Amino acid sequence: MSGKNVTEVVQPDAEGIAQAAKTLELGGLVAIPTETVYGLAARADSADAVAAIYAAKGRPDFNPLIVHVADIAQAEMLAIFDERAKDLAERFWPGPLTLVLPLREDAAVAGAVTAGLPTIALRQPAHKVMRAVLAETRFPLAAPSANKSEGISPTRADHVIASLGQACSLVIDGGASQEGLESSIVALRDEGGWNLLRHGPVTKESLERILGPETADQVSTIEAPGQLARHYSPGKPLRLSVSKPDADEFFIGFGSIEGDCSLSASADLHEAAARLYDCLHQAAASDKARIAVAPIPYGEVGRAINDRLRRAAAD
Repeated sequence: MSGKNVTEVVQPDAEGIAQAAKTLELGGLVAIPTETVYGLAARADSADAVAAIYAAKGRPDFNPLIVHVADIAQAEMLAIFDERAKDLAERFWPGPLTLVLPLREDAAVAGAVTAGLPTIALRQPAHKVMRAVLAETRFPLAAPSANKSEGISPTRADHVIASLGQACSLVIDGGASQEGLESSIVALRDEGGWNLLRHGPVTKESLERILGPETADQVSTIEAPGQLARHYSPGKPLRLSVSKPDADEFFIGFGSIEGDCSLSASADLHEAAARLYDCLHQAAASDKARIAVAPIPYGEVGRAINDRLRRAAAD
């Protein structure tokens, strides 16, 4: 039963989708599964609803939000798409790629969504539940990860509840996220330039094959989520590239290096990405005072995993 001080968990069926859509329409917050992580969604055109996201997460107001759209047509009502943007959207949407593009002057989004920047971050998600909610609401949804700011991203409904508690009154339980890492974020610049702002499932190598070499210089402003030096923190000291953990460390293994939790016993980097946050949640909940992680090889997906771990280990 729902109530003021209760987080209600609903199933991803027609009734649950309708309840979520109604909550969103009225300006409420709903945690919704996506193929990357669970998102804390609110209607992007409501200043009060967007403010509620920042308050629930304890998120700094200079850190913009990603807006989730139903399709490219809806995205083009919010941002200016050049030929490169259209090409990327056609290749990777729906899917785990976020585009940072020039904001249209008449875009119907709250100012806090973009943190006052002249750009907006857009993604068309692939997860059937998020897509069903977007189809039901007919308005774009701002939806950062459904956890406290700087904390471990949620890949299951129970992660959301453990992090946000009563700050989120409704959660759609869609099971474990398939990708397990947030979307890749690419900013398209003038004169053909571009920057990868956050590593993710769509790799730098894939983008370079389409766009050419990445532009060397990046804008110093925070333009999208995941750029803060400290992020994804488990709340305990974290050591990386460890082969033998200390006695007081919860050990996250990989490949032939066993641990209290393994990212992938078969050294599959895609499986490791999907399990990363779940293992970090287990480590954070353990009675061990510290955390250690086995070496993770760099590569197309390994780069994104190591990026998250480096930020999680930052002081």
